[in-house]
Amino acid sequence: MPIDRQAAFSGTKELAGGLAIDVARLEAFLAARLFEFAPPLTVRQFKGGQSNPTYLLETPARRYVLRRKPPGKLLPSAHAVDREFRVISALHAQGFPVAAPVLYCDDAAIAGTAFYLMDHVEGRVIWEPHMPSADPAERAAVYDAMNATLARLHSFDPAALGLSDFGRGDNYVARQVERWSKQYRASETEKIAEMERLTAWLPAHLPPPAPVRIVHGDYRLDNIILAPREPTIRGVLDWELSTLGDPLADLAYHLMQWHMPPSETGAGVGTLVGHDLARLGIPTRAAYVDAYVARTGLDPRPHLAVYLAYNFFRLAAILQGIVGRVRDGTATSETAAAMAPLVRPLAVEAWEFAREAGAR
Repeated sequence: MPIDRQAAFSGTKELAGGLAIDVARLEAFLAARLFEFAPPLTVRQFKGGQSNPTYLLETPARRYVLRRKPPGKLLPSAHAVDREFRVISALHAQGFPVAAPVLYCDDAAIAGTAFYLMDHVEGRVIWEPHMPSADPAERAAVYDAMNATLARLHSFDPAALGLSDFGRGDNYVARQVERWSKQYRASETEKIAEMERLTAWLPAHLPPPAPVRIVHGDYRLDNIILAPREPTIRGVLDWELSTLGDPLADLAYHLMQWHMPPSETGAGVGTLVGHDLARLGIPTRAAYVDAYVARTGLDPRPHLAVYLAYNFFRLAAILQGIVGRVRDGTATSETAAAMAPLVRPLAVEAWEFAREAGAR
């Protein structure tokens, strides 16, 4: 039975099990460090998100959002909430739409694992890229705002934001292929022929070097907070995979929604496949890329098939990581187990783009 993504991933739920937080301990910690903090504190967990557990903190005067590492055995270099806090701090100082950072804490005794606190941003998160409740004019405006916001992120000089050491930057796609191949192997639960082919083909068919920029790593509509009633972006969420790297790879990840294999359960990433884009007011992929090129001067078009092959491979590995956390008992979402059937279709799509780029 397909799930309603909007209902399943929106809102909050009670704290439970290994993801519960000692609210009294957290309240005492925050009261001692935040001048404006006014108890009592209530805490609920957001339903959405598959990786770093995220919580809504409410006091009589203010709302906050807390993101922390999940408990238990974790993949190497994953769930780096300290890096998330660093990048949103740098971007917030530039007026880029992110939640205002409040504090970072690496003391696992407070909330069970390292965490950071940021302001709560009021607005809407839309989980389906075809925006079923919107009209064509709003869809067009939201897609233009997404395009402009990503273009702005890719226009920053990392050094000017104090982020010159936020990642290696050079050889980004090569290093990502190596990283996600290793992460995939660490989480592997079955052999998938296309993933085997891709791990062999991708390292020898990389796109040429691009300028080093800040990359988000997971830029899509459901990682964006829209204003309550206007098609404007209030906040870009989920910076866990951000680093320095190839902005065209970041753009190509965002373009995957035009090609995403539909999920029978609805648990996976949203898709525009099967929708009448012209009727909906959503641009074609080509028009969307043209707008990005006009805004940035960066052009992915000569190597877009390779970029898309890489990104579908990468997403397959990310979802396999979630499946691995189900296996290891550290998954943070009730829908995590439903990710298992999604890995193979993503790998198949990746190999199709590899073939478009010349793979045999």
